[in-house]
Amino acid sequence: MKKVYYLSTCSTCKRILNELNLDNFESQDIKEKAITKLQIEEMFKLSLSYEALFSKRAQKYKSMGLKDKALQEEDFKNLILKEYTFLKRPVFITSDKIFIGNSKKTIEALKTTLADE
Repeated sequence: MKKVYYLSTCSTCKRILNELNLDNFESQDIKEKAITKLQIEEMFKLSLSYEALFSKRAQKYKSMGLKDKALQEEDFKNLILKEYTFLKRPVFITSDKIFIGNSKKTIEALKTTLADE
């Protein structure tokens, strides 16, 4: 199953989604439908890190004083489950790979993977 987690109000997510052919992907707007514990654990199995899934650019990261705390993997997981804004987005899951975030390198790797399928 292919899936993309994104935020419909994010202009960067919209731009990336428009660049790609996502006909085979199930889409989930994380603001409309919250990420479940099972879904975050599935992402963890592919990424091997909750921190990799966590956005330190989120405004709440600074406003909650999280940048001054020593967060552990379980903390990252719980924060993402509690507040959608902490998921680094978009997150694309193909059959056996995960692509997290919107860096040019990540999106190029995703495009290469999709072209090879």
